[in-house]
Amino acid sequence: MAMMNAAELNRLAERYPHVLERSLWQRYRAPISIGMLALYFLFCWWFFAIGKTLTQANWGIAGNYLADWVSYEIRPEFEIDRDGALTISYPRFDPIGPNPNPDWIETRHETITRSAAPAAAAVVDEPAPAAKPSSSFSFMAPTTPQDSAPAAAPVQPSPTQPVSEEVITEAVVNLGSSAHIEIAGKTVTLVRGDHSVRLLLDAEADTVTIDGASADWVEQRSIGGRVIAYFGAAGWIDVSSERVRIRKRFFGWENFIFDTNSPFFDLSAGEVWQKVTSADRIDPSMSNLALAWNNILYNASWQHLDVWTKLLQTIVMAFVGTLFAMLVAFPLAFIAARNITRNRPVNQITKRFFDFLRSVDMLIWALFFTRAFGPGPLAGISAIFFTDTGTLGKLYSEALENIDDKQREGVKSVGAPAAAVQRYGVLPQVMPVFASQALYFWESNTRSATIIGAVGAGGIGLKLWEAMRTNSDWENVAYMVLLILIVVFLFDAISNSLRSRLIGKNRH
Repeated sequence: MAMMNAAELNRLAERYPHVLERSLWQRYRAPISIGMLALYFLFCWWFFAIGKTLTQANWGIAGNYLADWVSYEIRPEFEIDRDGALTISYPRFDPIGPNPNPDWIETRHETITRSAAPAAAAVVDEPAPAAKPSSSFSFMAPTTPQDSAPAAAPVQPSPTQPVSEEVITEAVVNLGSSAHIEIAGKTVTLVRGDHSVRLLLDAEADTVTIDGASADWVEQRSIGGRVIAYFGAAGWIDVSSERVRIRKRFFGWENFIFDTNSPFFDLSAGEVWQKVTSADRIDPSMSNLALAWNNILYNASWQHLDVWTKLLQTIVMAFVGTLFAMLVAFPLAFIAARNITRNRPVNQITKRFFDFLRSVDMLIWALFFTRAFGPGPLAGISAIFFTDTGTLGKLYSEALENIDDKQREGVKSVGAPAAAVQRYGVLPQVMPVFASQALYFWESNTRSATIIGAVGAGGIGLKLWEAMRTNSDWENVAYMVLLILIVVFLFDAISNSLRSRLIGKNRH
């Protein structure tokens, strides 16, 4: 093919200017499109107040929540008495257990003489009220006067007595290799790396004073107010005039196997194995192995049995809802297909029925059926069934309308009845597609069942929402999210394998 030179191109341009000349839109459509996208982005930024939202967001809380997904905190509190003695306490449900004695807290004990609390004054007996004169009158003897009981003398409180007792006078909390906290009477010293900050506590004035230079990891919002010090991944502390709150963070999930009420709590794997295989029963009513398994299932912190049961409910909801939707959509699709059922009003009515079912979101159907049936898996199954009946029906009917009529005409030409024509002329073409779409929706509904479960439709979604509402059980949220991901990945692999086999078999 001969190439045109520049002179020939110029002659053609002069002869046919309307053909070779580019329009205004063709010349400027790229910058116009970019400008419109930029304007749309700016409009969305303003309409949804994205800048204000990002500015007001508390990224510190978000970071703490994310850290709680993979770690936990031990929370000892040091209460400082007037004489400088320390009292260590832990929250009731602290993961450290009922007898806390962590090796990262070092204490110094001394015997000091303290004034015992004065004995409470005895209750002073009030004089008994005088007896009322009797209304009856005796002529035989004079009336005897009623003697009133004398008032008891008040008991004077006993003087305070000095008492000698052993108390904690100093404590060192190790937060890592280069960070620790020293608590000694009214002085708290914070050490992080090469920096140290000294705090002076005054309980009478209710103030905390930074003695000397501060550091960027120490925060005091008002003069004399509480001090918060951050030690990175190791944790943080809160210092007030009478109390020091420690938050030491550890990586992992606390008490994941056995909770603090289990006899196997805080034992190594070898020690647990020894107890499980021992003939001496901890609980006379069951073997040690059965007791250990029971403690795992009914772990109060993680509720493994309940979580696994709810996960199984989610799987059943997705499977049953998809199965029922497929069974109902299959025959209705033949009615909706114009090349199968030659009746336009019936085709349109069936298709509009599919549109109605799928136009209402699955979440809305879940809310509706939750009000109708109450919370539980039945509401979730119904929501999946209604939504997928409409979606699968539309997909199935479109697949039927796009079949090759030659195969159907060939079966019809030998005099086969209508049912045989559909069986041998239509189904072999569409069954792999039908099965593939049903498998895809089954895998997709496993995820959707988690969402609709959060509105009361049962399954692990409701359990996940309950854990999120506490704003403290984020490790439980991570546990359930991980289980959901494992199930979705597993079902996705199974679904892809079955679909590839069905489609591959159909191609060969």
